[in-house]
Amino acid sequence: MKNSTVCYLFFCLFWMGRAFGADPAPASPASAQDAPTEWEFSVTPYLWATGLSGKTSQFHLPTVDIDASFDKIFDDLNFAAMVIGDARKGRYSVFGDVIYTDISSDGASPRGVLATSADVKATTFAGMIGVGYSVLKTSPHHLDLVAGARVWSVDTEVSFSGGVLHGRKRSDSATWVDALVGLRGIYAFNSKFYATGWGLIGAGGADLDWDVGLGFGYHFNDRFSATFGYRALGVDYRQGSFVFDVVQKGPMAGLTIRF
Repeated sequence: MKNSTVCYLFFCLFWMGRAFGADPAPASPASAQDAPTEWEFSVTPYLWATGLSGKTSQFHLPTVDIDASFDKIFDDLNFAAMVIGDARKGRYSVFGDVIYTDISSDGASPRGVLATSADVKATTFAGMIGVGYSVLKTSPHHLDLVAGARVWSVDTEVSFSGGVLHGRKRSDSATWVDALVGLRGIYAFNSKFYATGWGLIGAGGADLDWDVGLGFGYHFNDRFSATFGYRALGVDYRQGSFVFDVVQKGPMAGLTIRF
């Protein structure tokens, strides 16, 4: 087993908890008029056991189909790191989300004459900053209208085997920014259990950028909350001969720390 896989398993066990979403403060009988007058902050290191599927191409070489699914994660994932920050005051919020993944996978070329197979390594950084306003707020529930920008930085390396391109290796990269809008919210079932969800969509440098997810969590106390959920994020970027049209999806877990 790779050392990176061992680290990944340790990270998974340690940060079991909250996925993406607004800071889920424990339920209380307070009304919306009792909203905090000071900023409240939280940080959420989290694990996203993501797979990667889609298409990539570079330098006018054949398009390669990527299939690094969740069930292959211990073979395909080299490294991953994720963290969310959230600040909230009354109806207003500011949040950030940083994702870094390094995935290697076997690929397939639709042109079997040029190459029979391909190995793909994709290193992806996605960092988002956004602001929100609660259009519906009945403590402890709220629904936020959010808008923000996501910066992408992607590096891909493709190695071909078989056919005319046997032994060829090429790498390329791209960086771009997308604007996104959407909703995110919290619904508290009681003082301990809650649900959180979000949906974002946008474009910019990419033709399409979207992000959806749903999580269920538990408040240990006023400072710590844990959530488990599922997230899917897709992007379709095409610029010149560089194509990165992929979907990342899989279960999430993390721990929210409020202060």
